[in-house]
Amino acid sequence: MPEPWLRGSLVDVPAVARATLHALQLAEEDVTRWCADLTDIELNREPLGLPALVFHIRHLSRSLDRLLTYAEGHQLSVVQMAALGTEHTADIPSSVVLTEFSMSLAEAAQRVRALSTLNLEEPRYVGRKQLPTSLGGLLVHIADHTQRHVGEIITTVKVLKALRQPNART
Repeated sequence: MPEPWLRGSLVDVPAVARATLHALQLAEEDVTRWCADLTDIELNREPLGLPALVFHIRHLSRSLDRLLTYAEGHQLSVVQMAALGTEHTADIPSSVVLTEFSMSLAEAAQRVRALSTLNLEEPRYVGRKQLPTSLGGLLVHIADHTQRHVGEIITTVKVLKALRQPNART
């Protein structure tokens, strides 16, 4: 099956938001595919000093919420700031992490759709320093950032699976 952006889907959504939604769909498909047969221990492991998969997956879930908050023209809440500090928490069951990820993608898709008809040039501000960007810039960054972490997830899974082999170095 072709990647989401080649399926002719979401034609009711303007191009930039559609590309963002396709990136989120691809992320869910890739994470599901690559992490399906991993154990909780493997998801929490830091092979060869790489960040654990649970970090990447939790970071994706929570960063989507943060970036979309900025895209909506708001600043982060106390709850969002507190969640930021828990992304590196270890020993999280895969069912918890993957459910959080799936739910965050579904919520993010709704929020992207709600933003899809707004002017992409509208100014937005990120973080305490109020760094300037635009709504379009945030939507593109959401897609880029998501795919960057998915690439790291896939690479880490490949390392973990190689380490399953006898005589593999740790």
